[in-house]
Amino acid sequence: MASKILNDVVVLDLTRFFSGPQATLFLAGLGAEVVKIDDPKTGDPTAFAPPFVGPEGVGFERKTDVDMGIAYLKRARGKKSATLDLKSAQGRETFLRMVGHADVVIENFSVGVADRLGISYDTLKEINPSLVYCSLTGYGSTGPAKNLKAYDLMVQAAVGLMSITGQPGQVPTKTGSPLSDAIAGVFAALGIVAALLHKNRTGQGQFVDVSMGDCLFSLLFDEPLDCYDRLGLDYQQGNRITRFSPFNAYKTADGWVTIGAATNEDWRSLLQVMGREDLMQDSNMMSVGWRLANNQAVDAVVSAWASQLAMAQIEARLAQAKIPCSAVRTIDDVLRWDQMVDRGMAAPLWNPLSGTQMQASGASFPLKFGLTRAAYDEPAPRPGAHTAEVLARLANLDANEIEALRTAMVI
Repeated sequence: MASKILNDVVVLDLTRFFSGPQATLFLAGLGAEVVKIDDPKTGDPTAFAPPFVGPEGVGFERKTDVDMGIAYLKRARGKKSATLDLKSAQGRETFLRMVGHADVVIENFSVGVADRLGISYDTLKEINPSLVYCSLTGYGSTGPAKNLKAYDLMVQAAVGLMSITGQPGQVPTKTGSPLSDAIAGVFAALGIVAALLHKNRTGQGQFVDVSMGDCLFSLLFDEPLDCYDRLGLDYQQGNRITRFSPFNAYKTADGWVTIGAATNEDWRSLLQVMGREDLMQDSNMMSVGWRLANNQAVDAVVSAWASQLAMAQIEARLAQAKIPCSAVRTIDDVLRWDQMVDRGMAAPLWNPLSGTQMQASGASFPLKFGLTRAAYDEPAPRPGAHTAEVLARLANLDANEIEALRTAMVI
């Protein structure tokens, strides 16, 4: 169990904020040597940005001089940190030398920035033809929207997710977490791993073009959204889905539960648990199509039953009947849930400046393999902690050359 799938893969990480660092976090968990490269003048924008955590707890202001950004402590785990000014001639030349020893370069610059810096794929592939180069942008490297600046909110709006989220008739609503960033990071990691597999088979590197908008749209468009109008459906369906009924969140005596019946067999079992076998004689209630068109009537039946019981009672009864159900947990509840604890899905963060464990957690690597390890073995590094080591090994610089770059403020 000692080896990891991407052992010996070297990734030069030029990304910032969330989508790109999410991709390289997954690559690090799979064993890649991920080298974060930041501008020595500005550093990683999340390293010292709120919310902070330090020895005195969390806050929107730094309480001590060793407080660090929670986002950095999560997203930089398992990575190395180096600084290099790519806008300088010396910095660019040093980076090009590093590319010769790398397997992957990933960036999430705006379209055209890599060209202006002289580090585009067309330039780098001349140095290293087997290089996998991933560009992660809001809307992709082609098309009329390619130059638009985008954050998660704009992408969710642009590809339609905000128009279908929330209750019917309510204001456009984004999801509770920045899904377009997170999803694009997953797709970028997948694209890089696929390109590495192609490289291992053929020796050829290639350009991987990842659009946050494309990735998000590819998932939400599994729903027949282009048919909703003809089906007489609101685009905002709340918690419902267009194929199952009942399928919703229901208020209980002490909280909320979600219940879903995907088949008539599920529905029959639920009716039995609720003591409403009388409805099995109702041809309308036993028709999936009728239930979908009359969700309110179905929800009224389930709501009346659920409101009289506690969440735990409902979960236990429906689990025994093998009907999909879950309590609506808060994040605090999730962190205490024995399933998450058993799977080790949350781990305390380590602050490299204070050298102590923080009262904040990050998600553990989500995939479990039978023969190989996958984990974030090291906490987030001190910013720039690996600069000298990385430049000596990947750029073949000696101590005097590294010191000269430091004096010139290139690193």
